[in-house]
Amino acid sequence: MPNLDELRRSHPDIAEDFTIPQRWDHYTVAEHAVWQTLFEHQSKILPGRACHEFLDGLAKLGLAPDRIPDLERLSDKLEKETGWRVVAVPSLVPDAVFFDHLAARRFPAGRFIRKPEQLDYIEEPDIFHDVFGHVPMLVHPMFADYMQAYGKGGQRALAEFNALKNLARLYWYTVEFGLIATSHGLRIYGSGIVSSRAESVYAVESPSPDRIGFELERVMRTDYRIDDFQDCYFVIESFEALLAETTKDFAALYARLAAGPTYRPGEIIPGDRVMTRGSHSYRPGSHAA
Repeated sequence: MPNLDELRRSHPDIAEDFTIPQRWDHYTVAEHAVWQTLFEHQSKILPGRACHEFLDGLAKLGLAPDRIPDLERLSDKLEKETGWRVVAVPSLVPDAVFFDHLAARRFPAGRFIRKPEQLDYIEEPDIFHDVFGHVPMLVHPMFADYMQAYGKGGQRALAEFNALKNLARLYWYTVEFGLIATSHGLRIYGSGIVSSRAESVYAVESPSPDRIGFELERVMRTDYRIDDFQDCYFVIESFEALLAETTKDFAALYARLAAGPTYRPGEIIPGDRVMTRGSHSYRPGSHAA
């Protein structure tokens, strides 16, 4: 990850907090067309798959389907809902900077948009992933509080503990690739899924991955993969329960995590509440043998 001095060579207007002007008027017709293609694909796929909180947030933000959003105007709408703003950054930012932004209710979004040949997959998050994928959930007050709590927890993890790997797993399996159990069945809320046409279908309909009931220590002991669809997803029961579970004091948890097992992606362990492969509905309370 480049440091601030390295980024200044290509972004002389970068600030100390790694933010940059969006320069919305610099986007090309081709770049807006990429946004439109991605937006249209996801808008067709997500009803019936994404949770109603995401779809409600998307509607309230009123993202234009045919052009990349102006982050200032978008932030003005979002701030009225939950006090959050979206700030442009050139790329992934250092952990400390990321946590500071979240703790201050600022979400850093990559300014660039992927190339047409990257429609189905991009390794580094772009403005479509960050804005379409993440920002609608920030309209939901409980999830907005969870994201701020995560930022504050990250600040403490950096200052007092050596547990960033464990904390990253929590972010991955909730914010990026989380599922929620609803009365209508499994639904997506993770940004890595809702911004991906193929994984939006795979995550809730494929018989291949396991869907495991969320348990905080279990999640923070589980590795993940970044090069393919997930082997497993963790399923929360509600955003209220997620916030309550993850705003506890993590000191004792970090002490336990310093020893003991690390689980492979897709590994099932005794006590897991798991959705059997091939089934299309999550069964809370079912356990692995």
